[in-house]
Amino acid sequence: MARYVGPVCRLCRREGMKLYLKGDRCYTEKCAIDRRAYAPGQHGQGRKKVSEYGIQLREKQKTRRIYGVLERQFSNYFDKAERQPGITGENLLRTLERRLDNVVYRLGFASSRSEARQLVTHNHFSLNGHKANIPSMLVEVGDVISLKQKSVKSAKFQDIKENITHKSPPTWLELDGEQLTGKVVALPTREQIDVPVDEHLIVELYSR
Repeated sequence: MARYVGPVCRLCRREGMKLYLKGDRCYTEKCAIDRRAYAPGQHGQGRKKVSEYGIQLREKQKTRRIYGVLERQFSNYFDKAERQPGITGENLLRTLERRLDNVVYRLGFASSRSEARQLVTHNHFSLNGHKANIPSMLVEVGDVISLKQKSVKSAKFQDIKENITHKSPPTWLELDGEQLTGKVVALPTREQIDVPVDEHLIVELYSR
């Protein structure tokens, strides 16, 4: 599947906030949003009144970029969320959180979702003992995500193993830092999803 391969710091600047797309770099003085806190491009520093539609669109784009999802797939997620019982916006965020690449990131195996996506596609993880190299796979309650034995011995994951005890995954996930495994103990609630998103704006956008 296609994905965005351009400079991700431009995405943060376009949304006017840190989206933490480059992992640890986002916490240093090299972060682009700290150095140039205005939109990229020739007219990035100009003042412009944003319409209601523009506000809704920016919220949708921001959410897509946080989770690394392209337009058609995001639209499919929304259609699925709309058909589920409950609040559509919360259903959408819950589905995005259940993506395998996001779960790998939330467990602390990667410093960003893009790195987690790469680790998954490179076949470092298994799901319930089976091959799992598709970042968009959705986890269910009771699923176990584990690092493959051939990957455990690598320098990268040995370093992760030494530092992962300092990380706290969300309460809907359970982490075994010694075995480098994670388990889905519940589906995430809205209170447990800490992304800076106003999902009702996305619902209003798709309801036009």
